[in-house]
Amino acid sequence: MSKEITEAAARLWRAFEEKGTCAPVHDLIGKSDLETAYAVQEENAKRREKSGAKVVGRKVGFTSTVVQKQLGITQPGYGILFDDMDRPLGHIFTSAPRFYNQQPRVEAEIAFVLNRDIAFEKPTTSQIIDAVAYVVPALEIVVSRIVSPNACITDIIADNASGGYFVLGHQPRLLREVNVVDCKMTMVKKTIREEKVISENISGGSGTACYGSPLNALRWLAEEMVRVGRPLREGEVVMSGALGPMASADTGGLFEGRIEGLGNVNVSFPQP
Repeated sequence: MSKEITEAAARLWRAFEEKGTCAPVHDLIGKSDLETAYAVQEENAKRREKSGAKVVGRKVGFTSTVVQKQLGITQPGYGILFDDMDRPLGHIFTSAPRFYNQQPRVEAEIAFVLNRDIAFEKPTTSQIIDAVAYVVPALEIVVSRIVSPNACITDIIADNASGGYFVLGHQPRLLREVNVVDCKMTMVKKTIREEKVISENISGGSGTACYGSPLNALRWLAEEMVRVGRPLREGEVVMSGALGPMASADTGGLFEGRIEGLGNVNVSFPQP
């Protein structure tokens, strides 16, 4: 392992342990070397596992072609889900200032739960569909341990693709019961002002916004995880990617994602 990978991983690990932030790591690993960025991500994944956390799945990011162009990439990226990232439906986060320093944002997604391993080097769509036990509505709480307006793609990937937390809905559906391509998504933010509940739509989209289909994102991820030697396993959760723009959570409120055919899922943030 190179000195640069070790130093970048250590920088991010300190920020993770302190629930704080750190300087970008692209000064150590470059702005375009994705393989090295994933090596940093993997190094800290091993640290988390050694500290007792368990891998429970993966997350797909950068599934929007607009976002890919902004970041200068041509395909999605991935991060790792750990059991200590899982928050229950309706969870209320604390208002610790350091948490808000990590720029929390919320994305509404479709999550797949697998009923078998996907160990094919080139999985077909039918094999991907066959491996899905059920789908649920989900929210991803994206955080950034990188404090800089100039963070680039290698910073994000090294930082576990900005993985923070995730919340799964409680309405599991069989894949054949949901149109994951054309389903509509609406994210609503509710706040209390002068003893009145104010509700506003803050994001919207559909399944097509996620790499053309969330199943396409799952297929890409399955192939990529076999390539790097960490194939998707039975029982794992896959957060397939945002169905619309993310929304900032740093002013507090209740965030509810509503996905057509799947139901609702919510999480709350007190005012900082």
